[in-house]
Amino acid sequence: MSRQKQAQQMRTGKGFIAALDQSGGSTPKALGLYGIGANAYANDAEMFQLIHAMRARIATAPAFTGDKVIGAILFERTMNEEIGGKPSAQYLWEDRGVVPFLKVDQGLQDASEGVKLMKPIAGLDALLKRANEAGIFGTKMRSVIDAASRPGIAANVDQQFAIAGQILDQGLMPIIEPEVTISIADKAAAEDILRDELLRHLDALPADRQVMLKLTLPSADNHYLPVIDHPNVMRVVALSGGYSRDEANALLAKNKGMIASFSRALSEGLSAQQDDADFNRTIAATIKSICDASNAG
Repeated sequence: MSRQKQAQQMRTGKGFIAALDQSGGSTPKALGLYGIGANAYANDAEMFQLIHAMRARIATAPAFTGDKVIGAILFERTMNEEIGGKPSAQYLWEDRGVVPFLKVDQGLQDASEGVKLMKPIAGLDALLKRANEAGIFGTKMRSVIDAASRPGIAANVDQQFAIAGQILDQGLMPIIEPEVTISIADKAAAEDILRDELLRHLDALPADRQVMLKLTLPSADNHYLPVIDHPNVMRVVALSGGYSRDEANALLAKNKGMIASFSRALSEGLSAQQDDADFNRTIAATIKSICDASNAG
């Protein structure tokens, strides 16, 4: 029953998905922005404990509840840890009403044909089994598009949907994330190709299979409406992609049916040095602003 309730929240919830899934590569930068420098930890284990403390502080803030934060994407180590004295995914759903997702990709291959495909995901079936046992609802996996290359983008989307099928077979909801780099000169052209490729794959899905998509905020407003309205799509969420929170919110508000799934833009303005009252005020204002932008479209 809870899975049905979670699916309904994903389809119709008035809010956004928090991305709390910084990986080993992006954690030092995330900690630095949070006011914790590299001299504060001696090894990866200490680094990951510090980032977990940051994530737990966000997840336990009074404003971090399912009425505005309808879902949260976790790093694998976060799934394996506890928040509020419970396994993280269990705490998010039972105590906060937030649907838990798990980042499953293991980084990017070297660039080829204008894209960076995902590295092969070692042990994916075993990870998906553990995710199911932990109460995870769905997954997220990121690849990158750096040019308006039709062969490259086709290969990128092919890979995403192939792995999404494996995830669906395990009873989990995949979030497909082919990120278009915001700084490229041919971003709009790349988004035209990406939309075509997404629709081609969505049209080929059986009627009883749905996926979610996480996409870069497009250069043309409402560019992804045909994807958002597709019957095989549960929800389309937007990544902040390097935009400031104010920029990302402004762009998001112009895109009907798209909601946020921000990472750096979510933690912007938070600091380890803040006392709890200041921290909780800051995250509450942030959550409200992202929720309002998500509901504006």
